[in-house]
Amino acid sequence: MNIEKAMVIAQSILEKNSTKFSKLDIEILMSEAIVKEREYIILNLDKEISKKNLDYFNKLVLDRARGKPVAQITKKKDFWKYEFKISNDVLIPRPDTEIIIEQALQISKYKSKLNLLDVGVGSGCILLTLLKEREDFIGTGIDISNKSIINTRINADLLGVKSRLRLIKSDIDNFNLGKYDIILSNPPYISKYEINCLEKDILNFEPRIALDGGLDGTSEIRKVINKTSKLIKKNGKFILEIAYNQKNKVIDLLKNKGFYINKIIKDYAKNDRCVISTKI
Repeated sequence: MNIEKAMVIAQSILEKNSTKFSKLDIEILMSEAIVKEREYIILNLDKEISKKNLDYFNKLVLDRARGKPVAQITKKKDFWKYEFKISNDVLIPRPDTEIIIEQALQISKYKSKLNLLDVGVGSGCILLTLLKEREDFIGTGIDISNKSIINTRINADLLGVKSRLRLIKSDIDNFNLGKYDIILSNPPYISKYEINCLEKDILNFEPRIALDGGLDGTSEIRKVINKTSKLIKKNGKFILEIAYNQKNKVIDLLKNKGFYINKIIKDYAKNDRCVISTKI
């Protein structure tokens, strides 16, 4: 069987299982199965695939058919300009979260030797990307999940930034170490009532602890804002990812803790997604 035929069959399997799929997903799975770049697949659709590689590809497709995210199947995900190893215990990096990177790089454009804190470090995609982009910055990442800390440490080693990184297993309420120039966070912000409405590949496979923001979605956001107000330096910048419907509530919380709101950034779907504020 050639590559094209195998991919056509894979598409029909995903359609039958009502799985959200894209041509890109299938190409990524084929790339993983035959250990070739996607470009090779696109240019070599008529090439025969070995039985061993075909069996492996079919296994990957069946994983996808039951809803497992592609990033968890391949155990990796591209974010910004880098590839991150992904375990089942961390939130999969989203393109919308790259907005945080854009804003942080803009804010720090003419700065040097800044001290960063990432609250809820997860896979490390936010903090490690910034350390990679700014070679004289140092960073601290905290997370309540030891598995997230391990995942971040692996990625830090692969990206060559571990010498400028400190990782601590802690929740934000009990963290009191240091003062920071920039604090970043993509906390859990899905409300209790919206959790069960999430797509099955998110609901059934991604860690609920990284999604569940409590009754109204702001339980963890409140904690992060409260503690950030004590951990951030005067005139320090706070970059916070939020849900599409939380802007006004989050602005009030920030103002009550002595933050000036610089701007609200929309995501690629034109939803409010990121709040930039300054401690005054």
